[in-house]
Amino acid sequence: MSTAVRWGITLGVAAIILAIPRPEGIDVAAWRLLAIFAATITGSIVRPLPPAAVVLVGVTATALSGALTPAKALGGYSDPIAWLVFAAMLLSSAVQSTGLGRRIALLFIRAIGQSALGLAYALAGTDTLLAAFLPSNSARAGGIIFPVATSLAEAYDSKPGPTARRLGAYLLFTTYQCDVVACSMFLTGQISNVLSARFGREVAHVDMTYGRWLLGAAVPAVVALLLVPRLLLRWYPPEVTRTPEAPARAAAELVQLGPPSRKEWLTLIIFATVGLTWATAALHKLDYGVVALAGVATMVLLDVISWESVTGDRAAWDVFIWYGGIVRMASALSEAQITTKFAEWSAGLTVGWPWGAALVALALIYVYAHYGFASITAHVSAMFTPFLVVLLAAGAPAALAVAVLAYSANLSASLTHFGTTPAPIYFGAGYVSQRDWWRLGLMLSVVTLAIFGTVGLAWWKVLGWW
Repeated sequence: MSTAVRWGITLGVAAIILAIPRPEGIDVAAWRLLAIFAATITGSIVRPLPPAAVVLVGVTATALSGALTPAKALGGYSDPIAWLVFAAMLLSSAVQSTGLGRRIALLFIRAIGQSALGLAYALAGTDTLLAAFLPSNSARAGGIIFPVATSLAEAYDSKPGPTARRLGAYLLFTTYQCDVVACSMFLTGQISNVLSARFGREVAHVDMTYGRWLLGAAVPAVVALLLVPRLLLRWYPPEVTRTPEAPARAAAELVQLGPPSRKEWLTLIIFATVGLTWATAALHKLDYGVVALAGVATMVLLDVISWESVTGDRAAWDVFIWYGGIVRMASALSEAQITTKFAEWSAGLTVGWPWGAALVALALIYVYAHYGFASITAHVSAMFTPFLVVLLAAGAPAALAVAVLAYSANLSASLTHFGTTPAPIYFGAGYVSQRDWWRLGLMLSVVTLAIFGTVGLAWWKVLGWW
């Protein structure tokens, strides 16, 4: 496909939206913003330019067209979450460049490195345990697990490019998809779960406490966590699947490496301090992004990494430009009431239906609408309440309706490479193509929804939720 055709598709999407009559209550600027956002997402898929460049063009277009003021158009780059993504990638690079990442990877391999599946379960299990008390999936999966996953890939000589499928693509994609499930398992799985719980309490008088959330999610989530790595082993197999000799080889290499260097020790101390500070955020209220940047700044001050390595980290800056722009446009759409209007329209489709049919239809719309969101928080803010109101009016049991919407909001993040904050970190590593991410993300969304819709439904019946 030529560049001209790619641009034609991208701009054609914007032209089609602009040609459609505006719904009542949506002003010209908001409709123009929707056209630019849709074109930006399309451009990120068909790629007339690299995705970050497409987003930069889209951000510029929102300001030039008057869809957003310049300050609002560029507001995504002042968002602490965008800086957290950026800092997490820099921390990961530091773990790699100092040699600490390879040492940690070799320790993992020595302990459980007999198979790719074992490594995937170890990463997913660690992330799930952290989710029990660390309420930021970006800090947890992006800041703590991601460097270990990339180090494991490189330990098997798997790097972005021709050797990506050797192991790295499988490990990183599986870890991310399991993190999506881990997010659904705990009230602390990711930040917007608290928002879902609040809406459930205010609208349906269902109190999703920490214990109630975990009790409802535990059975279907554990089934999904056990199944996802095995399915991806078949659907997206690594070239390296069995490595019985790897533990002995890793042990020998650890002996050759000798004791950790000064930079490794400093990196480990800073890394552990950042993780501990993230885990205790409820006590000191420090922002996750500020903590991550403090970690990077400390590394520069102590000469663990150079300033040149920070400014020269192309992948980190690329993801920062891409994610900051996408998040800002998606948030602006929500502020302009476009996503709320869509939610109200979708909810209105099932008025008069039996509650079971309404629940299935609205759950599917609710999940797959996430193709238009770059944040679970924005998704929940726009769509949770109107969908819940319609389900309650249709006669759905309150506890069941709240559970379906709360858990499925997390599962929807499996779909795209911008579905929740860790997604651009894992995608930005360069191991998984966008085509594979979207294809496999869609397939896994069907699986996890089916698990929650069968195993989960039966379990919630046992709990008396319906």
